[in-house]
Amino acid sequence: CGGTKQSPINVDTTRAVFSPDLRPIQLSGYSLPANMQLKLKNNGHTVVLDLPETLALTGGYAQQYRAAQLHLHWGSAAGPGSEHTVNGRRFAAEIHVVHYNTKYDSFSEAMVHPDGLAVLAAFLEVGHGENQYYHEILEHLLEIQEVGQETFVPGFNIAGLLPANLKSYFHYNGSLTTPPCYQTVKWTIFNQTMLLSHHQMSMLVSTLRSPDDKLLQNNYRPVQSLHGRGVLASFQTAPSVKHFPG
Repeated sequence: CGGTKQSPINVDTTRAVFSPDLRPIQLSGYSLPANMQLKLKNNGHTVVLDLPETLALTGGYAQQYRAAQLHLHWGSAAGPGSEHTVNGRRFAAEIHVVHYNTKYDSFSEAMVHPDGLAVLAAFLEVGHGENQYYHEILEHLLEIQEVGQETFVPGFNIAGLLPANLKSYFHYNGSLTTPPCYQTVKWTIFNQTMLLSHHQMSMLVSTLRSPDDKLLQNNYRPVQSLHGRGVLASFQTAPSVKHFPG
């Protein structure tokens, strides 16, 4: 997992370059009927929800991408566990919704090509009240505590797991954050965070078990060097401040 375009990174908002070309992200087919069964599994590294290919990115990217899966990264009761950081700050947790370019036949084919993958990322924090969308996943974690266990969850509106504001985000070229760490990911990191209740966050960080039968915690990769990469922002991050003498 060496290389000069690795992920995650720290987003320095003072260095992010505003790009008016970054259009709002548009999601298609994200609202799934309850009679559709989605596979949820503990793969030993994280919790993965397989997504049907009918979910797609139809705006914000130059090419079309279809969904493959989503997963989460988290810390522990002792500290936060997002993968990306903003101005050095780590958030409680992070969601990644993984898509692959429709010009390739499959995720595994796409992931080796430079334009192969697009990942939508959002930060999770503790707020007031239950998050009904995250409840759809978290209520099933007890069924997949052990590595390799899987269960099925009824379809729901996957878009509810992401911020309502799909206009404001950071964008950069990076990699998968787990081996084989292919440097083929166009990352979108939303500026608006998602809120979970304290109870929901504690369920996330203290339910699943790892391959060595310990609690699966702190499953995030440390931030990687930018190696000169630029980070774009779809919004003005730092308003110009006028300085007056005295």
